[in-house]
Amino acid sequence: MITALGDLLAEKTGATPPTVVAIHGWMRTGLDFATIVDGLDAVAPHMWGFGKTAEPPTAWGSEQYADALAEAIRPFGPVVIVGHSFGGRVAVWLAYKYPELVKGILLTGVPLVRLTAPPKPKLAFRVIRSLSKAKLLPASVLENQRRKHGSADYRNATGVMRDILVKLVGETYVPQLKSIRVPVRLVYGEHDTAAPADAGQAASELIPDASYRFVPGGGHLLDGTTSIAVREELLALIAEVNA
Repeated sequence: MITALGDLLAEKTGATPPTVVAIHGWMRTGLDFATIVDGLDAVAPHMWGFGKTAEPPTAWGSEQYADALAEAIRPFGPVVIVGHSFGGRVAVWLAYKYPELVKGILLTGVPLVRLTAPPKPKLAFRVIRSLSKAKLLPASVLENQRRKHGSADYRNATGVMRDILVKLVGETYVPQLKSIRVPVRLVYGEHDTAAPADAGQAASELIPDASYRFVPGGGHLLDGTTSIAVREELLALIAEVNA
């Protein structure tokens, strides 16, 4: 069932008001959480620029997504937040800036800390980029190189959504993680290459009240053993914050 939270469209289960808000990953939708929130009073938004919701007017970072989401859920907060990947970045900002709206957080497959430096672009790409900035090559040449060497997410994004992706990749969250004062549960899959499990554990150690669950055989997406673990941890978190 689709419901509207202002200009934000969301999948809805159970009764109103919802007690759980589930935030999907990049290039995903609220439908990812269908089995995880089944039977719960929950909303799973199609975040701005994904699914059924319009793009942001400008290149938002995760902080601006959190600002907009805070206004959408303010009428019924506080709630338990579930954040997957990109959605977890937004959840961290939401808990940091709007603690009155958040009872607890479950984060899964979220790139929050870097344990190694990101690889440098190849020399040929750096040369083409420099020449393009100096107006010595047409922009189309640089764009072709970006499509050749960029990630699948980058190649599939256009316009403001590509600008948002570039902004997200450069974000860090250490001060925000250290400041969260609600219970946090982190669930990371063994085979998640987008958000490695060891980086997830490192993030958990920065949060004052956090638990960490490693999922053998689990991947990045919300399926298989990862989905089962997220569902179990969500139910346990709900019981904890309502005790």
